[in-house]
This record gives sequence, C-alpha cells and structure tokens, in this order.
Amino acid sequence: MIRSMTGFGEASALIDGVHYLVEVRSLNNKYFKSTIRLAEEYQGLEPEFESRLRSKISRGTVVVTARATDSSQSAAYTINTAALARYIEQLRTLPSLLTPGSASVTLDTNISQLLSLPGVLQPPVDGEDRIDRARAAFVPLLDKACAGLIAMREREGRDLIADLHENRLFIALRLDKVKQRAPGVIADYEIRLKARIEALLAGAEARVQESDLIREIAVYAERTDIAEETKRLTAHLDQFNELLTSSDAKPIGRTLDFLTQEMLREANTIASKSPDAEISRATVDIKGAIDRIKEQAANVE
Repeated sequence: MIRSMTGFGEASALIDGVHYLVEVRSLNNKYFKSTIRLAEEYQGLEPEFESRLRSKISRGTVVVTARATDSSQSAAYTINTAALARYIEQLRTLPSLLTPGSASVTLDTNISQLLSLPGVLQPPVDGEDRIDRARAAFVPLLDKACAGLIAMREREGRDLIADLHENRLFIALRLDKVKQRAPGVIADYEIRLKARIEALLAGAEARVQESDLIREIAVYAERTDIAEETKRLTAHLDQFNELLTSSDAKPIGRTLDFLTQEMLREANTIASKSPDAEISRATVDIKGAIDRIKEQAANVE
C-alpha cells in the first residue's frame, strides 16, 4: 500500500483537570527526521516519543507538538516560605552593609518581584511524578495522533497510485512503439546504404562486394541495437507495477526512487544508440513520463 509523506493528526484528552493535546505533522524528506516540541518540564519524554515515531513512520520530516494545560486547583505553585523569609531578611540587612559616605539606598520592592526570585515558587508536584502522569496521558494520544496522520497519508497515497499507474501505462505504450520500430531501422539503413553506394558508383565499372555490404550493415546493427535496453526497461515497468499493486505495508518510496533512476538510464541509452527520429520522439515522451513519476515518488513513504 502506498502512503504519501504529507499528513496531519491530532488527539486530546482531559484527565484529572489537565487538558493534554498532541499534534503530529509530516512533510517530504528523503529520510526520517523528527522534531519534538515539549515544554521544558516534559523534555524527559522526548526519547520515548522519538522511538514510537520511528516504529510507525519510516520516511519524512515529522513535527510533534505536545502541550498540557492544567486548569485545576492542583496547578497552583507552592510558595517556599523559608526561601522567601531568607530573601526578606537579607534585604533588610542590606542598608547596614553600606560604608559611611555611601549614597543612601531606598528599598522599594513588591510581592511580584519577591515571588520571581529563584526558589520562592515551587512546582505543584515533584518532577518524577509530573513526568509519570504526562507519560500516561501523552503516549496514548501520540499513538492516536499518529494513526490519524497515517490514515491521511494513505488517502493521499491512493490518489498518487492513480497518477503513477497512468504514467506507467504511458511509458509502456511508447516503449511498444519503440520495439515495433526497431527492426525497421536496420532495414531502412540497408536501403539507404545501397542507394547511396549505387549513386556513388553510377557510371563506374566498380562494384561493392556483397560481403562488405553485409559487414557494414552488421556493424551498424550492433551499434544501434537497443534490444537489451528495451528488455530491461520492460522489466523495470513490471517491477514498478508489482510495487504499486502490492498489498504489503512495507514503504516503497526509496525503491521507487531507485527504480526511476534505472528507468531513466535505459531511456537515455536508447536515445543515444538509436538515430531514428520516430524512436527519438518516443524516447523523449518516455523520459518526460519518468520525470513525472520521479516527482510523484518523492512524496511516497
């Protein structure tokens, strides 16, 4: 089954007064690359997120955003009264530390400034407990969001299959024309060669040996023979069709990319070996279709 590399999925839940949200987006990339956006207090979950993503997605740039909004009473930070009292004590003794002759100091502060001092406000729960609760909420949501992402990728993949099949059929039809035309190229060359020789020897008593003529035609036939190239290109098209029709869930994007390179290689060789105008036109059409396939394959997982 073909899946594209672009998609989106999200999942959310309200658990014990905390709203958890996970969003997963993916874009094209030749390899797998992940960006995980978590609040600082949840950074410890990043390796686990990375591992779960790799188990579900093999190719593409994946961006995960996970947020938790706690609207319950338990979200309130605790004031560390001992730390606050120590700060106040130090502030009160500050004027007495000034040396004689120093400028007077006026202590002007407010409660918001005091609360912003390091250590005065403590998180509502300890770090380990917070991570455990977030893991229990985020991991199932991540799986659910990934399922939505993959479903969107599969829907887009079905659209890609239609275009890929159309281009494969186009190439196959043009390749049939090349195969049908190839034998006539040698026959045409033989006719032109005989006519040219007869024109050159017109009025002369000299004659060209039949064996020499046959040898020249054989050399030309060997030099312009495209049978192997057309055979390999046909085999590539057959493999291409097998990939498109396979029910295997294994990603095929890289295989398609490699296969299009091989198909283009054979088409270029056919174009360079055959001097026939009709074959050249068909080969140009084939190369154009291969380029279209290559562009589409770049979005296949």
